[in-house]
Amino acid sequence: IGTQSTVILAVMDAACIKSCPPLLDYKTEKYVLTRNRRVGAFHRLLHLGIFCYTIGWVLVVKKGYQEIDSNPRFSVITKLKGVSVTKDFRELEEKLWDVADFVKPSQGENVLFLVTNFIATPGQVQSVCPESPLVLDGRCGEDLDCSAAEAVVNGNGIKTGKCIRLNATHSTCEIYGWCPVENGSLMSKPLLNEAENFTLFIKHAVHFGKFNFFRANTLETSSETYFKSCRYDPIHTPYCPVFRIQDIIRKVGHSFEELSILGGVVAVHIEWKCDLDHSVALCKPRYHFRLQEKKNNFRTATYYWNKERQEYRDLLKLYGIRFDISVTGEARRFGVIPTAVSFGTACAFLGAATFLCDLILLYLDEKANFYWDCKYEEVAPQQ
Repeated sequence: IGTQSTVILAVMDAACIKSCPPLLDYKTEKYVLTRNRRVGAFHRLLHLGIFCYTIGWVLVVKKGYQEIDSNPRFSVITKLKGVSVTKDFRELEEKLWDVADFVKPSQGENVLFLVTNFIATPGQVQSVCPESPLVLDGRCGEDLDCSAAEAVVNGNGIKTGKCIRLNATHSTCEIYGWCPVENGSLMSKPLLNEAENFTLFIKHAVHFGKFNFFRANTLETSSETYFKSCRYDPIHTPYCPVFRIQDIIRKVGHSFEELSILGGVVAVHIEWKCDLDHSVALCKPRYHFRLQEKKNNFRTATYYWNKERQEYRDLLKLYGIRFDISVTGEARRFGVIPTAVSFGTACAFLGAATFLCDLILLYLDEKANFYWDCKYEEVAPQQ
């Protein structure tokens, strides 16, 4: 093993030997070859480890020779297609639901809500009526339990001070609010069960500003019917971002019927991994689906007036599946600076390995004093 040693050359006049301070001494290097197999083997093992780490991990696995852009700009446009038929709110006739009815918001972006079930309370008017027996604060045994002008906690209105008997088992406070109050019962099967065959079209594009590289997830085609007939497949049709709702729910490990009754939240993650040192055709999006929540609902109302100008509303409590769409990406390309940094780090590790072996040889070895005398030598000119 070749280790570095220092030869102290004090080149000075005889008169200066006693007067010059050590700060003015000049140090230069010499090499001492030591026949120590244990330290030599350890030194070579360190070199081998550094070589494997640099080539295998830094350059091959982590691709340390490439520049990285992991903060792309992106845009997302979503569309749902399909129709479903249910009974009208008043059960007089069938009602057709299309995109304008079962998609909230109507202009889809990276979040959209697909209605799969609902509770309808038509013809509500501001008046007095009994509170729902499902509301705990609305239950009562006598009028004293219903303090007038007090809001019902988690209820539907303001107490009037009266206790109304609904049947032999339930009595609730009379309230002032939108009457009749909402019925909390749900159908055992989803009212919009055809929604499992609806299709979700996710169109998006990414732009890696560092490399001025743009990529979209749709096939560039002049055919007007391609996206109406194709379905996404990672191998055969990777640039057809059209998914059946039923297929998405299966990918998260559940059935559509299970989620459609009370709703849920599904995360759709689109990932781009682009190595620009290779063919651009290999830069394809990957889709990941994950169930985040098993219940999801909100309320909405439609307001109208009768001939007497009295205000009414139809209240809908909508249950459904919300899709949260996110896009991430990473683009790589060869760069001189990261390559130089990777090799510079490897050289620094090699120097550290030599320094470590020097410490072992001079302080921990059983012949440390002998190696110390060989390594450090003070030389002065003859008188």
